[in-house]
Amino acid sequence: MINTLIKVLAVVVLLPGLLAPNAVLAKDYRTIEWTDLMPADDLDALLNPPEYLNEIEDGSEEDRIASQVYSAVKQANDSAYQRALSSTRVRPEFDGQSLRVPGFIVPLEFGATEKHVTRFFLVPYFGACIHVPPPPPNQIIYAEYDKGFVLESLYDPYWISGVLTTSLTENDTATSAYSIKVERVAPYTE
Repeated sequence: MINTLIKVLAVVVLLPGLLAPNAVLAKDYRTIEWTDLMPADDLDALLNPPEYLNEIEDGSEEDRIASQVYSAVKQANDSAYQRALSSTRVRPEFDGQSLRVPGFIVPLEFGATEKHVTRFFLVPYFGACIHVPPPPPNQIIYAEYDKGFVLESLYDPYWISGVLTTSLTENDTATSAYSIKVERVAPYTE
């Protein structure tokens, strides 16, 4: 009787895992927004720019952002806004967390072909890091994906999932205050 009960329990407990191994092994990622990565005072400074920046209204949204950043660098030498534009400060509670964040890919290294990306910066809006200056370092994530993936278009956003770390990465393109060891790449859908 006890042996039969043990066999029944084993089937009830183990069978679902054997039938759906992906469900048992699937990793949950916490979805975050870009603003979550900024310390509160950096975010507040960027959301409340100096008055003169509100007068800039030329070109596309990306051009306006780049123009605002450039103007701020020139005119706001020691303001909270200026410090937020170049902030490498991070939210330490995200270190080592399994996260999912949407963004655009800025390729840095390639695998077998030029479209097979293995190292990249993940940025919050299209054109970041291509326009000068780039977003604040705490708004750029350096990503490593040894498996790599085929990047069809720079215009397409992606969901990037993996383990985030708070580590500084600098190169000629930009500086990032976060890194992610990528585990999944998926086209962005809302």
